[in-house]
Amino acid sequence: MQLTVNGTPVFVHTGGRDIDPARPAVVLIHGAGMDHSVWSLQSRYLAHHGRSVLAVDLPGHGRSGGEPLDSIAALADWVIALLDAAGLERAALIGHSMGALVALDAAARHSGRVESVALLGIAERMPVHPDLLAAAHAGERSAIDMVVGWGFGPRGHGGAQGGGCPMPGLALIPGGRRLMASVRPGVLGVDLAACNDYGHGADSAAAVGCPALFLLGALDKMTPAKAGRSLAARVKTSQVVVLPQTGHMVMTEAPDAVLDALTSFLSLHRE
Repeated sequence: MQLTVNGTPVFVHTGGRDIDPARPAVVLIHGAGMDHSVWSLQSRYLAHHGRSVLAVDLPGHGRSGGEPLDSIAALADWVIALLDAAGLERAALIGHSMGALVALDAAARHSGRVESVALLGIAERMPVHPDLLAAAHAGERSAIDMVVGWGFGPRGHGGAQGGGCPMPGLALIPGGRRLMASVRPGVLGVDLAACNDYGHGADSAAAVGCPALFLLGALDKMTPAKAGRSLAARVKTSQVVVLPQTGHMVMTEAPDAVLDALTSFLSLHRE
């Protein structure tokens, strides 16, 4: 469905159910250079099990208009504006990588609007190598190859075609490349720079008052599980789930395990 946020058209995938303000809401926030489609399994299941779902395309991504926002704080404020546009007072925020930093920052600075947070593939700092930043800003294919290559664990790299996807008919690495190649040139660079520049992870974690779930990949090369555990220790009420044999792209590498953890955290019954 289409919403208008700060005067700009925005696409949100609702999992096949209309947004109902009477139901508790959940916002799913994708990572750098991606869109709502990374949440395909989780968004549909949550929508059909008691939640109003907003799996959003951030500004300048996917089907949303506008330009990409250049800071985590600006993105966090934008998520709150999204809630206003949808007529929602509060929501649980689920974010991956850059989206996890956005959810963390929103929970720290907009506590009255955030019911809980689930943070996938997160660390206090997410530094990006200058060569990768330059390639991403220039829209070079090498930037996508670097992100995808480092992002997936052994399941994604299995087989000659980079397959290993738990969902039939899909291959993780080719799918990741296609997704990131669909984003406008330069958008990935803006996103990675926002991650690189965010230096408030520790302070934000300490300011979070709502329950927090940290979903980490045991073989994550981009945000190692050790770093995620360290950040979780700063949150007042947190739990940590580490998924074995999983890299940074936890929601596509281990979609069922992620859904199990989310349904438990959100107090839903997994059928």
